Amino acid sequence: MPQTPATNLSALLRGATIDDHDEILKAANAALKVNETDELAQYTRVVALLKLDRFSDVSRAISQGGTKLEASCVLERAYALYKLGELDEAANVIASSGIHKRSLSHVAAQIAYRAENFDEAQSIYDRLLASNAEEETNDLRINIKAAQAQAEWELASTNCHLESEKTLEAFELCYNAACANIAKNSLQMASKLLQRALALCDASDELTAEDKEEERKPILAQQAFVAAKMGNIDRARDIYSSIDITTKTDPDFKMIIQNNRWALERKPQNPFLVEREVASWMSVRTNAKLFKFQAGVLARNASVVDLRAHKVNGVKERAKRVMARAQMPSLNPDINCMSIIGVAAETQGLAGNHVLRSLLGHSKTRPNDTGLVLTIVQLHLQRKNLGAALHTLLSFFARLEESGDEQSQRVRFSPGLVALAVSLKRIQKRETSAKTELAKAANFWRGRPNTAVTSLLEEAGVELASSSSHSELELAGATFRNLHKETQSSPIISAGLVAALATSDAAAVTQHIARLPSVDSLVDHIDVNNLMDLGVAPAVGASTSSKKRQAPVGSSSERANQKRKRIRLPKNFVEGHTPDPERWLPLRDRSSYRPKGKKGRKKAAESTQGGVVKEEETLGLVGGGGVKVEKASASNSSKKKKKGKK
Repeated sequence: MPQTPATNLSALLRGATIDDHDEILKAANAALKVNETDELAQYTRVVALLKLDRFSDVSRAISQGGTKLEASCVLERAYALYKLGELDEAANVIASSGIHKRSLSHVAAQIAYRAENFDEAQSIYDRLLASNAEEETNDLRINIKAAQAQAEWELASTNCHLESEKTLEAFELCYNAACANIAKNSLQMASKLLQRALALCDASDELTAEDKEEERKPILAQQAFVAAKMGNIDRARDIYSSIDITTKTDPDFKMIIQNNRWALERKPQNPFLVEREVASWMSVRTNAKLFKFQAGVLARNASVVDLRAHKVNGVKERAKRVMARAQMPSLNPDINCMSIIGVAAETQGLAGNHVLRSLLGHSKTRPNDTGLVLTIVQLHLQRKNLGAALHTLLSFFARLEESGDEQSQRVRFSPGLVALAVSLKRIQKRETSAKTELAKAANFWRGRPNTAVTSLLEEAGVELASSSSHSELELAGATFRNLHKETQSSPIISAGLVAALATSDAAAVTQHIARLPSVDSLVDHIDVNNLMDLGVAPAVGASTSSKKRQAPVGSSSERANQKRKRIRLPKNFVEGHTPDPERWLPLRDRSSYRPKGKKGRKKAAESTQGGVVKEEETLGLVGGGGVKVEKASASNSSKKKKKGKK
């Protein structure tokens, strides 16, 4: 008697191997054709489709199975939605059921990680690790480090404890720790960790040769990125060239590698050929499962390639669509970068002087465009016009303060803009104004969540803690207290609390004093004798502020041995002979002067010295007074006789 499809399915499941997913799916479909309500066949079909990575069919099969199948396949449905990229719907499925099962907790953590909710993912993994599951300890530690590294990169958390290189015995842990160090800009440590991760991966006994080759690719990609960040462009190019890109390589990974390799090209190629090549490997970008910062970089690079290929109108339209949907002012880096790209498209082809004039015209219609304002500031700085750059930035601040809404205030006191203003003021020696800027920022973030502005508040607290003003010390203490509550503790926060509160509330800083390093530990490696031999370095401010010419460096004996200027003497100089006392007088004023020619002797005769003195007489005027005239002599009148008629 022939067996029924249900019996065949049961027999196949009992003797199935790990690679029989296609056969199991066929048997399940055959059983469902006979009985559509067969629960075992329905569930088997769902699992087989999951094993075959047919996630769209999984979601469809669960929906067609009815409410009972949906209730029993919460994990499968959530995982299929997660793999399809529908993260919000997957999170809703798990939230409606609850994460009472360990398997659902794992999927919930993966969904949170993929949705870039890294703090939530880390908290779920911490709960799983605390449940004493020894078989999952290593995997959970790896996932926790990955979440911490991503949170550090996104500045969503600063409470990331980085383990030392020697304590990391798995290449995944080394890789995640290296990513966290890259986010902290600790490139030297990141390079060491990546090298160790590569060595541990090659020495692993659990991986096949093919698996090792696949695991090496992301490590090499990060090594190339670190080399490029450190300025070693040639090494970065060599590493990227060594990565074997095949058809089996993950398309998202392939796209990132090709983008980075193109960005490090030594010479710009034909822009039209580059545009065609970039368009070919960016064609899968719409379906790629990238993080936001990765998708943003690829979108910006695509626009830059289009601009070089003179596709200006397309870039303009793209920028206009983005800016029309955006709320200004904005802190979103994608929106601000698209604003800058749109400005570049608007001014393409203009000369340097006309670009700035055009941007100033655009700023009148878009006064709260953060990207446009920063572009104008950058152009002023390129022209070394610090005053105009600072004036542009402060005018933008004034407009934001006048608006009064919360979004404008957050943009006004964002860490990047505050740091730019403080830097420009310090370059212009406006230290008091820079300190006031930091105080205003600290006061604004005082009652708000400040996890993302920790670096700004630390800088403001350090600056205010060095003040002698009671109000500024109080603000510094409040700032460091908030940082201590938000991000637990760090040496900078502990030292800041001690400096700010030591004079006013000594009891409150006792616990923080114990966390500070001792003085001996800070100075035990300093060679005092070497410092004494080197001498005291002059203050930079004193040397730059004085306008006097500095004395020549060197000993008195060196100056004495310098060649002196030779004194020039007259050719007829006789030693011991008294020089002529009239040697400094002009030639015509000397007693030995004898004029030449008839006119010269006449002019000398008319002079008062040795010449004839002319007689003068005064003629009276009718209205009173008189005028002096030369008196005519008789000899002169007798000489002039009238000629008579012949």
